[in-house]
Amino acid sequence: MQDAALRLKALMEELLGAPLPVRIRAWDGSEAGPPESPVLVVRNRRALRRLLWKPGELGMARAWVAGDLTVDGDLYAVLDVMAELVWERGEDARTLREALRDPEVRAAVWGLVRMAGPPLPPAPPREEVRRRSHLHTKRSDRQAISHHYDVGNDFYEIVLGPSMVYSCAYWDSPDGTLEDAQRDKLGLVARKLDLKPGMRLLDVGCGWGSMAIHAAREYGVSVVGVTLSQEQAAYARKRVAEEGLTDRIEIRVQDYRDVTDGPYDAISSIGMAEHVGSDRYLEYARDLFALLKPGGRLLNHQIGRRPWGNESAYEIDEFIDAYVFPDGELAPIGGTVSGLEAAGFEVRDVESIREHYGLTLRRWVANLEADWPTAVRLTSPGRARVWRLYMAASALAFERNRIGVNQVLAVKTPDTGTSGMPLRARSWR
Repeated sequence: MQDAALRLKALMEELLGAPLPVRIRAWDGSEAGPPESPVLVVRNRRALRRLLWKPGELGMARAWVAGDLTVDGDLYAVLDVMAELVWERGEDARTLREALRDPEVRAAVWGLVRMAGPPLPPAPPREEVRRRSHLHTKRSDRQAISHHYDVGNDFYEIVLGPSMVYSCAYWDSPDGTLEDAQRDKLGLVARKLDLKPGMRLLDVGCGWGSMAIHAAREYGVSVVGVTLSQEQAAYARKRVAEEGLTDRIEIRVQDYRDVTDGPYDAISSIGMAEHVGSDRYLEYARDLFALLKPGGRLLNHQIGRRPWGNESAYEIDEFIDAYVFPDGELAPIGGTVSGLEAAGFEVRDVESIREHYGLTLRRWVANLEADWPTAVRLTSPGRARVWRLYMAASALAFERNRIGVNQVLAVKTPDTGTSGMPLRARSWR
């Protein structure tokens, strides 16, 4: 009798305490749930064992990465309806221990145990990082960056396209091209920093060299770009040489904490501060402050989360920490601004470009899906599934205002109070 989907739907609804907003297709071919809803495919019993041994987000992520759990149809639709139940319950979520006090929940759990089969826990997918230090030492940060970025430049070329910019683009229209939007973002950063010929720019977390090349080629500045990724650095140096800019751009494999050749006229930090960690943020801000000359500007482009009523209850996202950005931390924009001010900066402008990241991520997902077989060949099926899930889920998170991204322009204003800022600063737009 093919009834696994119906039984699974009833048990999951008991555990979640709400109707399941998706249709389930089980390993025996059975289906249950609203007929017009997106379909969540439970391909085998191992998916249940993953959920039982690690309830919640990480268990579902393991099942997805391993291929035990998949989606038939629109991935965004499934993620959107499941987000509130699984990924976005936040500080109000009921813990498993609290839930198990309910006899009906306990009965549902035992029902899942019987359906799942042999009780041994499946091994985590090999793509999972098993390190949980969160100390943000130079060594641990180097390992975390390597996990995320040293997966092959060819893979990132598929996802990012020719711009090779791995941060939020700046769109004039949703119908525009990714390349134009990324070029416009680099130009926006350069204008906010007021780059001029002869200036020295430090690009912290320089990636594959796109900001460094744009600044040197279009604005005539000299650039030092630092990254902890060997693969990024090699790729960036090759691009710099091909552009004929080796006399203006130096790409280093170096921790920002080890940069000692200031002062710089300007610093760009684009999508890097998320790796710093809350305990190290003031150190990060002070280090960049010390590297700037008086009157120098910092453009800090950083993803931020919504604040919690009880900030002490905040925990790092399990899926992102285990599979995407180990040790990455998001902070509310207020904390970012406060940290920069505590380091001595005068914060002059904060611009939210949240909607722009949703557009950017959807283009990256489309790029990945369009060349899926090649992406799998270049990395692994599990790694490709990680990137597809995290980028699609992140796109929805930006669109629903669960997270945001902000450009903070700060100045190392001297004691004279002369910031060098125009009276109408938004002229860079």
